Amino acid sequence: MKAVLITIGDEILSGNTVDTNSNFIAGELKKIGIPVVQIFTVSDEIESIKNSLDAAFKLGDLVIATGGLGPTKDDKTKTAFKEFFSDEIVLDSETFDHLKKYFEKRNRGHLLELNKPQAEVLSKAFIFQNENGSAPCQMIQENGKIVISLPGVPYEVKPLIKDKIIPFLAQKFSLNRIVTRTISVVGIPESLLSEQIESWELALPKDISLSYLPVGNRIKLRLTAQGKSEEKLEQRIDQEVQKLKPIIGDNVISWSGDNIEDILKQILHEKKLTVATAESCTGGELSRLLTSISGSSTYFLGGIVAYDYHKKIEILGVSEKTIQDKTVVSEEVAQEMSFGAQKLFKTNISLSTTGVSGPNSDEFNNEIGTAFYSIRVNDFEQNNRLHLPHFERNDFANFVSQRVLQDLVEILIREKY
Repeated sequence: MKAVLITIGDEILSGNTVDTNSNFIAGELKKIGIPVVQIFTVSDEIESIKNSLDAAFKLGDLVIATGGLGPTKDDKTKTAFKEFFSDEIVLDSETFDHLKKYFEKRNRGHLLELNKPQAEVLSKAFIFQNENGSAPCQMIQENGKIVISLPGVPYEVKPLIKDKIIPFLAQKFSLNRIVTRTISVVGIPESLLSEQIESWELALPKDISLSYLPVGNRIKLRLTAQGKSEEKLEQRIDQEVQKLKPIIGDNVISWSGDNIEDILKQILHEKKLTVATAESCTGGELSRLLTSISGSSTYFLGGIVAYDYHKKIEILGVSEKTIQDKTVVSEEVAQEMSFGAQKLFKTNISLSTTGVSGPNSDEFNNEIGTAFYSIRVNDFEQNNRLHLPHFERNDFANFVSQRVLQDLVEILIREKY
């Protein structure tokens, strides 16, 4: 079975909204062995939607569309689906009762009549009720193929997919399982890594594929296997990983971790270490990454975003003389920031960042794209400089934060402290 995703919405095409739904849905489908072979993004126009449905059915057996479902009578997505399937739109009493309870529970019963069109569905459709919104999820099965139409709001899409759509598909079809393993490699360029593991890669079984996924200066090697037994797939990947260890073992910081924050969590738990942050140019991104993991409260004690240099002095104890002599974007200021954070939060580890993300320079006229960061583990200290003049602000903050956490992982694994 192959899947095609359709994202409907002018706001996606205009760049005003990021399509996170497709990424999430593709990931969930992969877990039950359904690969996504194409993703379409189309406007809120009836003909565009119908054309995308036609193209999708030629490519896959399962089509999942998100977006374009509104409470107004000119809902073009519903109309497009009606015309495409030569169907009619009817008022569904079960959906209307669900809608009534949804609004009453939120003390918005007065909005029920305005939203009544949400209970009007395709007559051929099977309905998955939406517990987190007013637009239901509709599914049509025709000519051995399935199309599912979901609302576009991510917090409505995720539970519908995880709790209703995926269980339905997994039960309906006998599908191959897909197992992936991610190996995180550092300290070696991708071209050299490819050359180093070429013999191993060429000897991989045909049903195990390898992907190279660069993230900053880390390379993720992703092994993917398909088959009927998840347990056997795990065992086969284990066998291939064991063959790889003698070849690149010194450059691997994780044999099974994907995101750097997940890898770090495991290490901090094992070593029973705590961490705090003092951020400037990353604007809280470092703390966000650390706290994006469930259970992070056991090791992350807090952070300071001291954006103004006066706050670096007042809160973190950075010397005003250091700032005057070296400017706020300097290794010395990064050092004093990490020292201040370690002292303030009484942690084993402290991380600090200071830099100029652009597009304008700071009051000290430092070079745009320059960043310094400091990592303290007990009495050990490591400081680094990055130069990223071509990065936009958000990319700059993310790259620096990822790099800080990666360097911390390397320090802890190699026990440099």
